[in-house]
Amino acid sequence: MSVDVLLYSIPPVLVYLLVGAVIGIESLGVPLPGELMLVGAALLSSRHELAVQPVGVAVAAVIGAVIGDSIGYSIGRRFGMRLFDRLGRRFPNHFGPGHIAFAERSFRRWGASAVFFGRFMALLRILAGPLAGALKMPYPHFLVANVSGAIVWAGGTTALVYYAGVAAEHWLSRFSWVALLVAVLAGLVAALALRGRIGAQIAELDAEHRAKTEPVTE
Repeated sequence: MSVDVLLYSIPPVLVYLLVGAVIGIESLGVPLPGELMLVGAALLSSRHELAVQPVGVAVAAVIGAVIGDSIGYSIGRRFGMRLFDRLGRRFPNHFGPGHIAFAERSFRRWGASAVFFGRFMALLRILAGPLAGALKMPYPHFLVANVSGAIVWAGGTTALVYYAGVAAEHWLSRFSWVALLVAVLAGLVAALALRGRIGAQIAELDAEHRAKTEPVTE
């Protein structure tokens, strides 16, 4: 079975459901590739011969993000910061002391704005809902930032990827593969630089936490 035949056989509603489910579960606090799912679905929608629509992809992503974050908020509100202590012991690579300290510092510094801009960062995208609830952020403030952030992130990402997919053939007819490769590498380098900067801050916060908790030996 060719790739084109396989793509034609995928019902659009299944794509929307998968996008909403994966992003919703990620927003709930489970580390899943929600952004990758959104980008993949948006690329499918850029192929006009397929029935997947970009508006459907964006709406599914927004609904999943808002519902997932709201459920995560309720869980964080119910269990408080002790929830992250348990998660940190079981999943230190995702919910370690440095990760939580970085997210908590962002929330205390930026308030509800951290929920909005956190939608664009993998770490805060996962922790925004539960941590906002644990820190007792007023739900109306959280909801406004949650909905607006989801709309800008999902709508913007879908539109960007959609138009990039539509224009890809035109670009490749005018520019060499070398130019395209340079553009892709530049984007990757920028993303890795941001990730490395955040990772360095998390490592520093982890070290501070260990220094405070480890017993002093004489």
